Amino acid sequence: MAEGQRKRRWASGLVACVAVALVLWFIFHKPPEKPAPPPVVPVTAIKAVAQNLPVAIAQLGAAKAWTSDTILAQASGKLIAVNFHEGSDVRAGQVLAEVDPAPYRAALRQTLGTLHRDQAVLRGALVNLARYQLLAQQDSIARQTLEDQRATVGQARGTVEIDQAAVATARINLGYCRIVSPVSGRAGVRLVDPGNLVSASGSTASTPNTASATSSAPAATSSGSPTTAGSGIVVINQIEPIAVTFTVPEGQFAHLLQISGGFRRALGVQAFSQESGELLDSGIVQIADNAVDQATGSVELKARFDNQARRLWPGQFVNVKLSEETLANVTVIPVAAVNRGPKGEYAFVVGRDGIAAMRPIVSQIIQGNMVAVKSGVKPGEMVVTDGQMTLKPGSHVRVVQPARNSQ
Repeated sequence: MAEGQRKRRWASGLVACVAVALVLWFIFHKPPEKPAPPPVVPVTAIKAVAQNLPVAIAQLGAAKAWTSDTILAQASGKLIAVNFHEGSDVRAGQVLAEVDPAPYRAALRQTLGTLHRDQAVLRGALVNLARYQLLAQQDSIARQTLEDQRATVGQARGTVEIDQAAVATARINLGYCRIVSPVSGRAGVRLVDPGNLVSASGSTASTPNTASATSSAPAATSSGSPTTAGSGIVVINQIEPIAVTFTVPEGQFAHLLQISGGFRRALGVQAFSQESGELLDSGIVQIADNAVDQATGSVELKARFDNQARRLWPGQFVNVKLSEETLANVTVIPVAAVNRGPKGEYAFVVGRDGIAAMRPIVSQIIQGNMVAVKSGVKPGEMVVTDGQMTLKPGSHVRVVQPARNSQ
């Protein structure tokens, strides 16, 4: 009986130990946690598309008169009339102003009188020469007398030629009293009022009203550019057509040179308002500068606009868009999708399984906020445009706000 009690106590103790062990196991043992799913990164993405991409250069330009002429007096004297209205259109050949012609008419009459006198002297010398030649044939006079008369005739003929040149100069100076416009354009503000004394150098002065010969053009400096002592009478600006000048980087200039055949083929250009972005006029590039500006690494171009609506004005700043060419059926993605790393450009492409893959790409050209790519992305693939900084190859992504293609 004692043996049976021991067995029962042993069995009870074993059961108790097992129970305690089970309780301790449930208390201190936790089942292994399942691995957390990878985080999902919210991104903005857009589909790459295949399309024709017009390529253009956008630059800041400045409008300037196609030709700008400062009208200067070429005859010194009193300004007696101004025959144009400030800010009005003038025609080529139109009389703009008049200098007092009285001294120049008097100078012309004086030179004509001198010419007529010397012509009479020449005629008398020719009559004497004919008589001496007849007498010389009869051996009635000395040979030296005939030679002296021939010299007298030559001297008289030279004097007449000098007089004729003086008459021509006097006529030219008289013509300079009528100041005409060399081009058709628009007159600016009058710089000299009637009653002032003007000089052939373009300045106003208190010089005597003389009829001395004047040059037909202002004096020139050693560099060849005209120089005047004043500002002239008025400035005439030709605004139909009008010019717009702008610069392009030398790299783009080389491309323009190639596609235009050395600018033998016209390149279209448009001018837009800086304030509203409205198209003001369309023209063509006609002139390229003959050197690269080493300070800026750019080349100046000059475009011609008909400007019939006169929406362009000298001195006005405009936004210029120069059309180069159209790339046909190229893969286009936003510039925001292009990233740059140590190995070059790349983009994150979102697969159908929502996993991002990093693709090296080769870009062809940037146009606005879009870029044409040669390789790395195919049309229809989703490229990440925002959120790339938190991505790595294999990241799970969620497109939260697909962007729209824009150019």
